[in-house]
Amino acid sequence: MESSNQFFISAKPTRLFFKVAIPGLVSMLAMSLYLAFEGIFVGHFLGEAAFAAINIGMPVIMINNALADLIGVGSSVPISVSLGRKDNNKANNVFTCSIILIISVAALSGIVIFFCAPLFANLMGAEGELAELAVRYVRVYACLGPVTTIVFAMDNFLRISGFVKGSMILNIFMSLLTVLLLALFLGVFDMNVEGAALASALSLFTCAVIATVPFILKKSILRFVKPKFSFSMIREIVSCGAPVFLNNIAGRVASILMNSALLRMGGQTAVATYSVMMYAAGVIEPMLYGMSDSIQPAIGYNWGAGKLKRVASIAKVSFTVCGIVSVFCTLAMCLFPSTLAGIFVDKNETLLMEMSTHAISLFGLAFLLGWFGFAVQGFFAAIEKPLPATILSVARAMIFPVILIYALSFMGLDGLWLNYAATSLLSAILAVIMLVFTQKKMKKDIEKYVIK
Repeated sequence: MESSNQFFISAKPTRLFFKVAIPGLVSMLAMSLYLAFEGIFVGHFLGEAAFAAINIGMPVIMINNALADLIGVGSSVPISVSLGRKDNNKANNVFTCSIILIISVAALSGIVIFFCAPLFANLMGAEGELAELAVRYVRVYACLGPVTTIVFAMDNFLRISGFVKGSMILNIFMSLLTVLLLALFLGVFDMNVEGAALASALSLFTCAVIATVPFILKKSILRFVKPKFSFSMIREIVSCGAPVFLNNIAGRVASILMNSALLRMGGQTAVATYSVMMYAAGVIEPMLYGMSDSIQPAIGYNWGAGKLKRVASIAKVSFTVCGIVSVFCTLAMCLFPSTLAGIFVDKNETLLMEMSTHAISLFGLAFLLGWFGFAVQGFFAAIEKPLPATILSVARAMIFPVILIYALSFMGLDGLWLNYAATSLLSAILAVIMLVFTQKKMKKDIEKYVIK
C-alpha cells in the first residue's frame, strides 16, 4: 500500500487522474446501474403505477443512504489526510469507528422509516394504490438498511487503500447480480415492487460482505482496530461529510416538493416521467461524481503532505475531463431522448413515452454546466474546506431547485423539466464566486497555484 501512496505523490497529474479516476468512474457507473436496471425491469414488467410509486418512495430511501454517506464520505477525508501525514493509527481508528457508526445509525433510521413510511407517502400527495406500493417498496429497504448502506462507505475505503480496480470489479458484479435477481423476482416469481427492492438490497448486502474481506484479512493499509470514540473525531467526520449529506438531504426535500408539484400538474404519468428522467440521470451523474470523488484521496493525500502545487494541477485535470464528459452527455440526452426513454418505458405506454421523450430533451441541458458544481464541491471537500462545499451543495440540491419550482411555474410541466438546467446555471455562477472568495482567504502559497 505504500506504493499506492507514493503514486499519489509522484505520478504526473494526468496519469494519476486516469489511473485513479477512470476506474472510479467505471466503478460509480457500475454501482449506479443497479438502480437503472431496477428502473428497466419495473418499467417493462410492472408498468406506470409501480414506476411512479418507486419515485415517490425513492427520496425516503435516499435519506437513509445519506446518513451512511455522512459517515462514509466524512471519514474518508480525515483518513486520506492522516495517511498523507503518516498517521496510520488515526486513520485506522477513524475507519473502524465509522463502520460501527454506519451500522448503528442505519438501524435506528430504518426503524423510523419503516413506521413512518405511510406518512411520508401521504406528505407527497400519494393516495390509494400509489401510496400502498410506495410504502411496500420503502419498507424493504428500511428493514435491510443496516446491512446495505455500508457498501457505499466500503467502496470509498477500498479506493483509499489502493484497491481501485477491485472496487470497480465489485461494483460491476453488483450490477450483474442485480440484473439476475430482478429477472428472478420479477420475471420468474412475479413479485411486485417489493421484489425490485429486495433484488437491489440483496445485491448491496452481498457486495458489502465481499468488500470487508481485504480489511478482515489485513491485506489493506487500513485495519480494524479497537475503536476509540471521541467527540473531536465524530465532529471531524460530520464536518467533512456535511456537504455530501446536506446535498443528499436537500436533494430529497426538493424531490418531495417536485413530486407534489408533478402530482398536482400532471398526475401519476408526470411522476412516472420524472422517474424516467432520474433513472436516465442516474446513468450520467455517477460518471461526474465518480471522477471527482475518486480523485479526492489523491488530492487529500497531497494536501496533507503539503504538496500544494500538485493539488492545483490534479484539480485542473479533473475539471477539464469532467467538462468534456458533460458536453457529450448533454448531446446524448438532447439528440437521442426517445432512445433513452425507450430503455425504461414499455412501448405500449404511449403517453408516458411521449412525455418522457420531451422531458429528457429539456433535462439534458442540465449537464452542460452541472459538472462544475460537482467538481468544485469535491475539490473543497478534499482540501478540508467543508463550509464552502456545504453552501454550494445545499444551494445546488435544494435552494435553487425549490425556488425554481415556483419561479418557473408559469411554464407548467416544462418549467419542472427545465428546473435542473436552470439550477446548474445558478450553481455554476455560485461555484465561481465561492472559488474566488475562498482563494482570497487562503495562504499566499496556495493563492499562487490554485485556479491558474
